[in-house]
Amino acid sequence: MTESIKTDVLVIGSGIGGLYFAIHMADYAKVTIITKKESSTSNTNWAQGGIAATIDHNDSAELHIADTLDAGAGLCNLEMVTLMVNEGPQHIERLMQLGVNFTTSDHDHLHLGKEGGHSRSRIVHAQDLTGREVETALLDRINSHPNITLLEHHFAIELLTEHHLDIKTNSINCYGAYVLDSRQRQPKKILAKITMLASGGLGHIYPYTTNPEIATGDGVAMGYRAGAEIANMEFIQFHPTALYHPKAKSFLISEAVRGFGGILRLKNGQEFMHKYDKRLNLAPRDIVARAIDSEIKKSGEECVFLDVTHIDAEKTKEHFPNIYETCLGFGIDMTKEMIPVVPAAHYSCGGMRTDDKGRTTIERLYACGETSCTGVHGANRLASNSLLEALVFAWRAYLDISEEVKKHDNHVDFPDWDDTGTVNPEEWILVSHNKREAQQVMNDYVGIVRSDLRLQRAKRRIDFLKEETESYYKKTKITTQILELRNIIKVASLIIESAIKRRESRGLHYTTDYPNRDDKHFLIDTVLRSF
Repeated sequence: MTESIKTDVLVIGSGIGGLYFAIHMADYAKVTIITKKESSTSNTNWAQGGIAATIDHNDSAELHIADTLDAGAGLCNLEMVTLMVNEGPQHIERLMQLGVNFTTSDHDHLHLGKEGGHSRSRIVHAQDLTGREVETALLDRINSHPNITLLEHHFAIELLTEHHLDIKTNSINCYGAYVLDSRQRQPKKILAKITMLASGGLGHIYPYTTNPEIATGDGVAMGYRAGAEIANMEFIQFHPTALYHPKAKSFLISEAVRGFGGILRLKNGQEFMHKYDKRLNLAPRDIVARAIDSEIKKSGEECVFLDVTHIDAEKTKEHFPNIYETCLGFGIDMTKEMIPVVPAAHYSCGGMRTDDKGRTTIERLYACGETSCTGVHGANRLASNSLLEALVFAWRAYLDISEEVKKHDNHVDFPDWDDTGTVNPEEWILVSHNKREAQQVMNDYVGIVRSDLRLQRAKRRIDFLKEETESYYKKTKITTQILELRNIIKVASLIIESAIKRRESRGLHYTTDYPNRDDKHFLIDTVLRSF
């Protein structure tokens, strides 16, 4: 018999959006948070740069909005961008009240960094470990709150909707989720009045990524299978500067290093960004990533280099202690030698389509953070707008749900998880091989530069892997590895389908067959839905 847990609100994921939402929601309801690894394993914890906020007298909301729209290549939702920018500063104050210690200047004001695409210094940060500082402070509050239960090593399998009850309805509702307790290897039911999907990104759909291993697109895959609208999956941001080293696992060299004065160079020391954009090393990420990709292909080298050796060494160590120590651990003293870097999959601008309160197209199901698509990023995310977006729309969801949760019950009786006829997995090689193949297909054919030929090849390979994996899934007892593989392949297929539909180049989606932007036909979101 499947263990059943009842809660008012289920939060899937333990990044900044899910935790910030849960802390405030717990004043009104009992909250259960599930996370598939440890609570601190999230994209938030890996975020180095900071949070963009207009709090300086030399800055303005209008400038921040303009920078966001410019980076988004015409596809941003202006209303949502305006909400995010105007409401952002109050959440910096709330984070400090929750115990987050941001870096200050000599005058006891917040120190503001500058990153690519920003016209002003507006990045609030905690040295180069902003995500870790925020995550630690929020988890301290989570762990001490009597209304919050945090379940680690619990993997969400499927959202509970009417299709599990064989009920046909035009309005789909979410009643919680089936989850796998991976330590006990037991499935559970968690019944909830409201569910918040905050399960993070999808970087591990590619072999080279700045994301932690948990980033396998689980929320988007679950939401799509349940019938939610998914938008703009073709826009995958490749961070231009991940550390190139065989043991580095694509460690991210923050955008702030270029904002600090870092210069991109070839192996021979020659600069090259002047050939691609007048903003040089502070151009938006999509432009910088394509420039590096182009230079690597032209030169035949495996990487380019980021140079900060011309900057005072002590200042570099002071501003980037984590990056300095990490590079030093790999034998690279960034104050004396150039850092080898390559682009790596970093962030998804697409996800589950939500409104200004975080509501998805499934009733009682909300989403925030990288799992969602609010429309603020358009075709390319402006640096350090991601944590800001997560805070603002997690808060707006909390305001909506604090009233909504009173209207619902969680007494719908769902069947136990049925694994009748399945067997324990024996062919682990199929799982590991299919994962590697899916990642390599995405890297080779659906990367920084695309074409119709590459996308069609990718579609054929992913369709085959999808059919093979689904057959294996249906006859095998579930494990974390099988669930992740299934989600990776599903999200890969969504990215490919979306990329095929967009017959132009815009922002992060660049195709050699349609190299120009087409506002007449494609100034719209790419929306997918399973049924």
